[in-house]
Amino acid sequence: MSSVLQSNPASSPPSAERVAKPTVLVVDDARENLQLINALLKQQYHVRLATNGQSALKMLQQLPYPDLILLDIVMEGMDGYEVCRALKQDPALMELPVIFLTARTEVQDEEKGFESGCVDYITKPISPSILKARVATHIQLKAANDILKDNNAYLAAEVIRRTSEVQAVQDTTIMAMASLAETRDNETGMHIKRTQHYVRLVAEYLSKIPKYAEELPLEQIQILFKSAPLHDIGKVGIPDAILLKPGGLSVSEFEIMKTHPALGRITIEHAEETLVSPSSFLLTAKQIAYSHHEKWDGSGYPEGLAGEAIPLSARMMALADVYDALVNKRVYKPAFSHQEATEIIVKGRGSHFDPAIVDAFLDLAEDFQQIAVLYKDTEER
Repeated sequence: MSSVLQSNPASSPPSAERVAKPTVLVVDDARENLQLINALLKQQYHVRLATNGQSALKMLQQLPYPDLILLDIVMEGMDGYEVCRALKQDPALMELPVIFLTARTEVQDEEKGFESGCVDYITKPISPSILKARVATHIQLKAANDILKDNNAYLAAEVIRRTSEVQAVQDTTIMAMASLAETRDNETGMHIKRTQHYVRLVAEYLSKIPKYAEELPLEQIQILFKSAPLHDIGKVGIPDAILLKPGGLSVSEFEIMKTHPALGRITIEHAEETLVSPSSFLLTAKQIAYSHHEKWDGSGYPEGLAGEAIPLSARMMALADVYDALVNKRVYKPAFSHQEATEIIVKGRGSHFDPAIVDAFLDLAEDFQQIAVLYKDTEER
């Protein structure tokens, strides 16, 4: 006997109507049972037939998969329990519904069947009305589950797509706002890119130290990277005569310049007022904008905060901002070498800068230098 039977000749191409029908795979080693079930179901379903478990599993290696499997329990070679367990171990096949065909009616036999993964039982001898009703029910359930899965997959993909769009708009807006501040200054937009990379570099380093690990999870490091460009957003409110002055500032002019951290905080607070719930991104951006000119020894501005009273995000930005100002040309100074900048930062350890951040910088000095070269200002290339 052939191990695989088809209800229609293989040479006959299926019609559109037939392809649209749900598919039922019937596995039974008794030809008369296959013929009976095929006769009962062929008007409503595309019926595929297999005479043993091995043949059924071989057929299931090819697409399309059936919508339902009718599986005899007692067969030579692999019995129905083994076949069902094999299906449930295959991620591609595990959700296919299986109805056992059996003459066994003991409770323990049913329990074993359900433990193997079947969804229902049809006892032999087969009742045509029961067979049709059970098959129709489980085909409908399978179709409903497929629709639900497709909808869930679509919704998940749509959420990802729309989240990506919102994130892209947010990132673009952030960079536009930051660039607006930079275009009014003597620095270039590459300063934004360099400093955000410096900050992320230090944050990733500190995150591996137990003291800072809880404060610097991956999500917060990403927030730091995105919010760093807003550190000088307050410069938008500084008059051009002061902001663009080529020489040194007078005492009164410097006092006005020192207001840009507070202006930055106010700008971000206005953005916060439009939100229903707090934003960790805006909170971090506000900390950086307001406190990145504070110094470890309390001699900075605008509040004269000292030590760990200064937010960690601002302490990291303080070093990143100074390093970038040192190694790049400004209207009031030439570019210092990396070595000169390193020496200045080391001298500021414990006074201007958090000692732990200076130590991190020294371990990362080569990486800082590479970032400075990679994102060098265009006019200096």
